[in-house]
Amino acid sequence: MARQERAIRTRGVILEAAATVFDELGYEAATISEILKRAGVTKGAFYFHFPSKEDLAWGLLDQAVTTEGVRPQPIKLQEVVDTMLIMAHRLPREPVFSSALRLSVDRNSQRLFGTRWPDWISLLTSLLGEAKERGEIYPYLDETTTARLLLSAWTGVQIVSEGLPEEHDLSTEVSRMLQLMLPSIAVPTVLSQLEVFADRGARLLAAALPDTEADDTTVEKNAATTAG
Repeated sequence: MARQERAIRTRGVILEAAATVFDELGYEAATISEILKRAGVTKGAFYFHFPSKEDLAWGLLDQAVTTEGVRPQPIKLQEVVDTMLIMAHRLPREPVFSSALRLSVDRNSQRLFGTRWPDWISLLTSLLGEAKERGEIYPYLDETTTARLLLSAWTGVQIVSEGLPEEHDLSTEVSRMLQLMLPSIAVPTVLSQLEVFADRGARLLAAALPDTEADDTTVEKNAATTAG
């Protein structure tokens, strides 16, 4: 068990280092030697887990689609909202998650590895389908189309926010995006019950991972921005 735990930790360290290098340099310019230096592991340990740089990219993409921190809710549409807010909170703080998204956005990487967009669309479509069965969203909406547009909007907000000269908190921007889009999706009785505060993603993750330190400063800032 101890050996297995060490192997899992080593694999995680390598993925973290690779994610950081991919984020900084891009996939094409990243080198295994630089990743080794960042990870602080031997070549033997590296190649035991990842025979090539391509395998590293696949390892990162395997972690791109997750519902970590999303809890069952009385309103299914709230789980859609929670998924997007948690994504927004995690992306700037977790290199592995951030790098997986960048690989999906980069066209050169898309040609090599494809993307995880279809998996995200499938996940959101499933949640929206359950919400539709419960009468939470308008019956004329197509769940797959709605899922695709929500994901496209989320990705666009992330890319634009990152490229602007002034700093924009992604959780706050996604919260505002959802506030604009949800009235076209949720029926009024459900819309009034949805929580779309920017700090919700941070709070859900803190509750799911009590041993992880919450970013109190960001939570307070987002709460102040979106309150009222």
